[in-house]
Amino acid sequence: QVQLVESGGGAVQAGGSLRLSCVTSGYTYCKYDKDIMSWYRQAPGKEREYVSSIPRDGATAYADSVKGRFTISQDNAKNTVYLQMNGLKIEDTGTYYCKWTCAVDGNNAWGRGTQVTVSS
Repeated sequence: QVQLVESGGGAVQAGGSLRLSCVTSGYTYCKYDKDIMSWYRQAPGKEREYVSSIPRDGATAYADSVKGRFTISQDNAKNTVYLQMNGLKIEDTGTYYCKWTCAVDGNNAWGRGTQVTVSS
């Protein structure tokens, strides 16, 4: 069983920065190391949406809405993935979730989320 714990959320003014962290533990075996760490977010009254992802051995990807402002990275030794968020906008407000996915068999797990609030 995979557990993910997010942290680093908070309240910040528009234009500010935050760095989110997601620590993964438990049984994270994925054949051929084809696992992917992703960040999603959900604003009040809206559906959860993709933000960014990083495979263990591949290129990073971003939603158009955050490209150039957010940077995803990982420290495999610490089982941690980060999301550096710069130039935050009010529309970035929401609960940010970390997700682990095994691309081989589709197994996945979610964290409980961390709240990000951006004000003017």
